Amino acid sequence: MAPKEDQNEIISKLIQGCIRGDRGSQKELYRRFYTLGMGICLRYANSKPDASSIMNEGFLKVFMHIKTYDFNRPFTAWISRIMTNTAIDYYRTNLRFSNNEDLHDHQYLPISIDAIHDKLNYQDLLLMIQSLSPSCRTVFNLYAIEGYSHEEIAGMLNISIGTSKSNLYKARAKLMEKLKAAEAEAKHGNTITGSISKDVDFND
Repeated sequence: MAPKEDQNEIISKLIQGCIRGDRGSQKELYRRFYTLGMGICLRYANSKPDASSIMNEGFLKVFMHIKTYDFNRPFTAWISRIMTNTAIDYYRTNLRFSNNEDLHDHQYLPISIDAIHDKLNYQDLLLMIQSLSPSCRTVFNLYAIEGYSHEEIAGMLNISIGTSKSNLYKARAKLMEKLKAAEAEAKHGNTITGSISKDVDFND
């Protein structure tokens, strides 16, 4: 009996098939990474239809540029970067940063996503993030979830570092407000998954 292929070998063969333009390989790669791609796009999108549009555009870029993929690097990281960049491109023309205050003299610690995720299920957290304005949502995702610095975000979005900080601050304030509301609902017996921790630190 032939040994079972591990996942890395399977993905490698699918990538090689995509490089050859094999439609079956493209379909299977899409199927395997659909959840990852949609999860990223939903964080940036206003709605699921928007997220689907972003994701499909992202997969088109994946198949167009898959010949440039370096097999020595994790494929998950490569495709995640493409999905994130596609989401940024999709919303860049709609982002409005001009009226935001520059916060050059303040530093804010990253929000503890793990701490929040422990208290909320994914859908609750996703809905809270989606409720943010496009500008605040984009900066929050890039800084708190993707791990980019304010300097990197400023370059990616063509904004000032202070504006990036301002949008992150506003995003945190809005999420804190929603978390407190969710905690109040939980105390009154309304349906929300888990209790909300009072100890989540959003600021220095």
